[in-house]
Amino acid sequence: MTGGLKRFGRQPRFLYRDKIIVVTGGAGGIGSAFARRAAANGARMVIVDLDEVRGQALVGDLPAGDGPAEHLFLRADLTIPEQIAGVLERINDRLGRIDVLVNNTGMTSTERFGDRSLASMERELLVNTLSPLYVTRLALPLLRRSADPRVITTVSLAGIFPQAETPIYCGSKFALRGAMLSIAVDLRPEGIKVGSVLPSATDTRMLHMEAINGGNLLQFQDPLQAPSVVAKTMMSLLDRPRLEAYPKPRESYLVRAVMAVPNSLFFLLPFFEGKGIKGHQDYVAKLIERGDIIDVDGRLELAG
Repeated sequence: MTGGLKRFGRQPRFLYRDKIIVVTGGAGGIGSAFARRAAANGARMVIVDLDEVRGQALVGDLPAGDGPAEHLFLRADLTIPEQIAGVLERINDRLGRIDVLVNNTGMTSTERFGDRSLASMERELLVNTLSPLYVTRLALPLLRRSADPRVITTVSLAGIFPQAETPIYCGSKFALRGAMLSIAVDLRPEGIKVGSVLPSATDTRMLHMEAINGGNLLQFQDPLQAPSVVAKTMMSLLDRPRLEAYPKPRESYLVRAVMAVPNSLFFLLPFFEGKGIKGHQDYVAKLIERGDIIDVDGRLELAG
């Protein structure tokens, strides 16, 4: 009886062989970590990014796995609908369908709200919220040609928990989370499985830039997770489709519990400030030691 229950509850693992997986923002830390894992399992990867140098290098270095070795890099600004359409047209001509779309574009700014230009705010909302929605909407015809279409979107724990230093980033992720939950419900009847991953601070170039410029102190509370941890969580969404997944589940429980009583924020946040200051100092020292950031005439800058 017990063995029968185990067999009944067992979830089949996602089969990557010959799947067409498109990763936007694919040349970044999280995107490239996922791409390497998926390619090693036999998927054919399409990496879409503005950074052609890093994108081409990634595609050239992706493992062939057990499937076809042909991977593709496409350069595009995915805030421009015409360029999105161009990317999808090339995917259609070369591959004919999309089995998994991974929305992974994103940006942030450490400029405080009172100092920001309206144009910079609009740009961040465009990159973080509208762009993945544009891509998902325009990719639907290619997804519908798949026998098992999936959409995975990198949101952020900032899509649940406010951050004083980066309100536009939080707003963009709050909106993206809500949209993706709604889209998941909308597309479910036609068999398109939509889910989101909500990572907290991850050791990527974007966070390196935040560390240089101050950033949000809540980002530096705990040891930062590697991009590979987020990639593994993305893969778990393919093995076991669901609306949301968290690379650090226990951290998410705390955040969601606090947000059940949002009026407690003013009381709770000061307790984290001291730890955040120390964590930021330690992280910057670690980045310098690793050579990820360098001192140029007394000013810290990204290396490479």
